[in-house]
Amino acid sequence: MTVRIIAAAIGGLLGFAYYHFIGCRSGSCPITGNPYISVLWGAILGFLISG
Repeated sequence: MTVRIIAAAIGGLLGFAYYHFIGCRSGSCPITGNPYISVLWGAILGFLISG
């Protein structure tokens, strides 16, 4: 379970990095236009991949 939490945290950081460096500039993109959504998606993917 600890590995999954760490993976989710890393995924969240990577999600934020994706938003910051690559994300949508116009704000109309559903996932990358909002930093909270990007972090959430990254955390979910990190959690799922770790299992």
